[in-house]
Amino acid sequence: MADALHYLELTALAARLKAREISALEVTRAQLDRIDSIDCDLDSYVHVMAETAMAEAETADADIAQGRYRGPLHGVPIALKDLFWTEGVPTAAGTTFHRDFRPSEDATVVRRLKNAGAVILGKAQLTEGAYADHHPLVKPPKNPWNASYWPGISSSGSAVATAAGLCFGSLGSDTGGSIRWPCAANGLTGVKPSWGRVSRHGTFELAATLDHVGPIGRSAADAGALLGVIAGHDPNDPTSLVDPVPDYLAAAAQDVRGLRIGVDPAWNSDDVDVATQRMLADTIDAFRALGADTVNVRFPDVTQAIADLDAELCGGSCGRSRGDLSRPQG
Repeated sequence: MADALHYLELTALAARLKAREISALEVTRAQLDRIDSIDCDLDSYVHVMAETAMAEAETADADIAQGRYRGPLHGVPIALKDLFWTEGVPTAAGTTFHRDFRPSEDATVVRRLKNAGAVILGKAQLTEGAYADHHPLVKPPKNPWNASYWPGISSSGSAVATAAGLCFGSLGSDTGGSIRWPCAANGLTGVKPSWGRVSRHGTFELAATLDHVGPIGRSAADAGALLGVIAGHDPNDPTSLVDPVPDYLAAAAQDVRGLRIGVDPAWNSDDVDVATQRMLADTIDAFRALGADTVNVRFPDVTQAIADLDAELCGGSCGRSRGDLSRPQG
């Protein structure tokens, strides 16, 4: 199989699976072979579920062939951050204490992925308890673009696997940046949804009122396809929203003409490296060219919040600034 297939966007692969131009078995086997070949250097996975993944792929192919297509995740290989309960599969949450924990049920988001026909390749590595750093006995995931670069914080395994072509999308969690930072570090698109939009039932808890479950993908459309499946009210999570779930995938293709976008010029330039400033400026120009309106806004000063975080995580020794991607965040 051509190596370029591993870097297809999730939605592009979905179209090929639906049209039966390629089989879920073929894609899944190639993904597992690729994991065997290169993840020994990247350490993105903590547990690979090869046997069940192949069985799920075989079922997906049979369903698609018989016209029982379930949507854009059907037959698509996905990775899970190893804090989502997965029935009968070790779920350690980046700890050694929980390394033998095998849940008796799936987390709600895992069940929804399976119901959508997704193929679960395995569990991705994370920081200890989804907090600031990895357990000393755990090998941290490595950035696939440059091993000396930071891979991100607790959802780093999910992001590394997605960026390296070891899955076509993944789930992460975000309490203080743990989806957004790894996506920024690995060149991906991640979403921290509104609190309660996605059920946290069966998810290792770091801080209940701050934890968010969300998608990691290679594009906004990919993230929308994942979010559309996992979002929605869950009776097992009384904090989950009862509001209807929008069609995120359709929204990704909508015209942005007339959309008002707030831009804080200082936020985009102060303590931000030149390459990122250039990318942000190009993005703003692209939105304007497509007909969006931009208005200047001023974000609140976060200097004290960053100092407080620095004190909490590093005892004040990190010397962190808002634009610093070189050190772990909480």
